Amino acid sequence: MNVRNFAIIAHIDAGKSTLADRFLELTDTVEERKMQEQYLDRMELERERGITIQMQPVRMLWHPEGSERSEGQEVILNLVDTPGHVDFSYEVSRSLAAVEGAVLLVDATKGVQAQTIAHLNIARKLGLTIIPVVNKVDSPLARPQEAARELQDLLAVKEEDIYFISAKEGTNVSELLSAIEEKVPSPKENAGSSLQALVFGSAYDAYKGSVAFVRLFGGEVRAGMRVTLLGTEAAGEVKEVGYFLPHMAAQESLLAGDIGYVATGLKDAESVRAGDTLVEKFETRNPKPEIRPQALPGFQIPKPVVFMSLYPEDAGDFDALKTALGKLHLSDPSFTYEVEAKEALGRGFRCGFLGILHSEILVERVQREFRVSLVVSRPSVEFRVHMRQGKELFCRTPADWPSPALVERVEEQWARLEVLTPPAFLSPVTQLLQKEEGEGSSMEPVGENLLRIISPMPLRSLMEGFYDKLKSCTKGMASMDYEIAEWRQADVVKLEFWIAGRNEETLSAIVPREKAYEEGRRTAEKLKELLPPHQFDVALQAVAEGKVIARETIRARRRDVTAPLYGGDVTRKHKLLERQKKGKKELEAKGQGRIQVPPDVLLRLYRD
Repeated sequence: MNVRNFAIIAHIDAGKSTLADRFLELTDTVEERKMQEQYLDRMELERERGITIQMQPVRMLWHPEGSERSEGQEVILNLVDTPGHVDFSYEVSRSLAAVEGAVLLVDATKGVQAQTIAHLNIARKLGLTIIPVVNKVDSPLARPQEAARELQDLLAVKEEDIYFISAKEGTNVSELLSAIEEKVPSPKENAGSSLQALVFGSAYDAYKGSVAFVRLFGGEVRAGMRVTLLGTEAAGEVKEVGYFLPHMAAQESLLAGDIGYVATGLKDAESVRAGDTLVEKFETRNPKPEIRPQALPGFQIPKPVVFMSLYPEDAGDFDALKTALGKLHLSDPSFTYEVEAKEALGRGFRCGFLGILHSEILVERVQREFRVSLVVSRPSVEFRVHMRQGKELFCRTPADWPSPALVERVEEQWARLEVLTPPAFLSPVTQLLQKEEGEGSSMEPVGENLLRIISPMPLRSLMEGFYDKLKSCTKGMASMDYEIAEWRQADVVKLEFWIAGRNEETLSAIVPREKAYEEGRRTAEKLKELLPPHQFDVALQAVAEGKVIARETIRARRRDVTAPLYGGDVTRKHKLLERQKKGKKELEAKGQGRIQVPPDVLLRLYRD
């Protein structure tokens, strides 16, 4: 079979999408007049931020040099472009499960970085063929030989096995395509076998129903077939099958080794899940074990580590928000959501994400693509609370936090943090790790000019802007990756914020006891800057375990009621001021003194 299935893996900003653009041009997959930068990044957010968020498959026809450009002589290249940021590593694992080879791309100006190693480890576990590539050799800051030595140490390969390219200029990209054809193995042919297809992605179409992105490991699928998904046991009739060119292009059938899509006809979006196996329809009621088709080894959906509550700004948009989250969950099953309700905000959803960037992207997509304005709570991580009655309680948001009198002890998750940095920034990185509660770091060299630092750290600290702080203290030269390690005891308290005598639950946070005063004072000062003044004084109070630990006051916006006076008895002035004071008290007594925290204030508060 003249088919090659491969992915491009790399750290963020190494040039994956640019290399994919050159592949599309060299294989004439996209007409020149339609070509644009980051062609496979279809979302507006991806283009604005300059990062890939969702993996995107595409089928290309490659005619090697010297071969005839005729049908049957070409090589079919199925490429899956993947994200690079640590928050989207799940997208990478989905992609690699569907291919036989991977192009490992390294930026010549930065060398091997944390996600380079993380993605490489996934590819190795799956037994993929690795093709090492050094990109951006045209840059004035390029250090290609240094990057190559780091790859040699990492992969135990010779320098002649490494390809030096410029995806921007197209230098040696054609040679790289030939190497992919030569080195990546063809899919194994399973002649006469029954249908077995791994679902590695999905989307929803109003006319076709749930559309599964599949890699066929056996058999054939065509329109009209009855199929079943083994995981959900949902059965449907295939409406359409096809390839990604990169748009969806209908075909008569998909064969073993192909990557394409299957419009299942299922109207329930939850029926098609990434990691499931698509097979020919069979009787699901008590089938004999020898008759039931075998599921393919899929991939584990990672557990969310950051939790936020999302509420519609307009209570009438609850159903629209529910629909939006359902559709986004179909294409990105790595985030979770469940209904919750709060007295002040009404009905909303508690959502789990893989990281802060992941949460920001999803919130922005809901607001842009589905036109739903949101009120967003402060991000939090999961805590395990041991109650005095012997029960365990998992708290994902401050609203779940029990009364301090009922708590025996609290545990939090720790992560194994891996930082790659040039030796010149060792001191700033070490100081940052100490400040953020890192514990007992170890070091080892990676190549000549790179250090790998491994340090346990509370997941809570890692999710509070650690990535940005690391980039800042190393002038953007360091990179990081992490994995969840263990539970450890934590000394934390619930920090509440009362505005005008009313608890604003969306601002609550779980913080270390020793940092409660500092965090309370800092947030109160920020609120004083961000909230507009009103017709009366507004008290901002930080409260921990029933005690006010910090306070700020927003002074009333005053109208000079004495301005029209031009003289006369001073009692007239006092009378007007007393009337104004009385009017403000009446405002508060009628409940009109309540302060609504605008969504943009919440977002600015959490980002700053």
